[in-house]
Order: sequence, then C-alpha cells, then structure tokens
Amino acid sequence: MSRKKQSGEGKGSLKDIQKLINQNNEILNGLIKSKIKRLNSSNIEWVSPLLEDDYAEYSDNHFISRLNIKLKKELKTFWPTRGPQWDALGKTECNEVLLIEAKANIPEIVSSGTSAKSSESLKLINKSLEETKAFLNIDNNIDWSNKFYQYTNRIAHLYFLREINEISAFLVNIYFYNDSTVNGPTSKKEWLAAIEVMKNYLGVKRNKLSKYMVDLFIDVEDLSD
Repeated sequence: MSRKKQSGEGKGSLKDIQKLINQNNEILNGLIKSKIKRLNSSNIEWVSPLLEDDYAEYSDNHFISRLNIKLKKELKTFWPTRGPQWDALGKTECNEVLLIEAKANIPEIVSSGTSAKSSESLKLINKSLEETKAFLNIDNNIDWSNKFYQYTNRIAHLYFLREINEISAFLVNIYFYNDSTVNGPTSKKEWLAAIEVMKNYLGVKRNKLSKYMVDLFIDVEDLSD
C-alpha cells in the first residue's frame, strides 16, 4: 500500500518525526536551511506525516503525487512497487523537494536486504542500484541490495529524481538522540561513529550527490509535545 496510515501512539523515530513535523517544524526548517544555503529564503511546506492526514507515510507513485512533481521518466521504469516509504516529505514554492529518512537508534541503520520476491523486481532493483553506483563512480563489490539497503535505496531515489528527472531534490537523514523509548544514542558523537562505518563500507563518504545529502542530529528532549 503506497499510502500508509500511522498511529500517533508509536515510539522511536515514528513518534519523533511526527512531533518534529507537526509541533516543531521550525527546528527542522532552521537546521535544513543552515545546511542547504539555497533554501535560506524558501518557505518549506511539509506534506507528510501530518496529523490531519492520519500521520500517513507515502511510497511509490503516491509520494510523487503527494509532492506534486512531474517526472520525465516514470518511477516504474526505475523501481518496482513497494519501494521506499518516506518518513517525511517536504517541498518549497520553488519546487525543491525534501525526502526525509529518520532513525532513533543505531540498529535501525543496519537494514535487511531487499524483500522483493519476483525475479523481475530483483532485476530492476539491482540494475538501478548498479546504475546509481556507476554514476557515483563507486567501484567496489559491495552488494547495495543487502546490508544497509534502506540507506542505499534512498540514495538511488535521490539519483532518480535529480539526475534522471532533473528535479531539485535533497535527501535529509535525521538522527534522533536521547530517545529512551528505544534505547537510542545519547549523543551526536555516538551517531557519527556508526554513520562513518556505514558510509566507509558502502564507499559513499564523498560522492557526486553528497552536496544534496544532509545529516541532521536532533535531541528529542528539545521537542515539545
């Protein structure tokens, strides 16, 4: 299902991103604008997850329509259905797009591999991941459809939007800390160590999309209910 309603009674990154978008988006907007200078004077409209929209999260063509963007190449030619489900989505009046992935504890970054069942889906996923790696000039034998797959498929979608469809898109990874409900890290420093291991393993520490990828660190104790 490409529109998934979410409970407002969850915990961890699910609850944290809901609070951030609905009650504390000025914190997020300020951090994003400090990292992406071209957005300094832009108004950011968050289109998910919204209280009035059942805190719904979007994937597949629903995330495209939710952002109201027009593609030159259809998503289905790059990725099969049941693709990434975005934790939050935002846009500006200048048609810049913000894709948000959120984490509240370190084990979340070590995702399982693709769950695609059909050979056609697996073939398309692997083709698009290899195409993304080639664009980034990453020449290693790391299987992007396995460990850290959730991270790599987000990079692939950034590539799809920016390079294939020429949409001004940004990938924002939010790392919450001090979330005791999931025994999360208690500092930015803990996150940085884990993220460095992941990026070095994948070979993406510095790449051609780096300037469109932002890591933000947010203390959940700074979020109001």
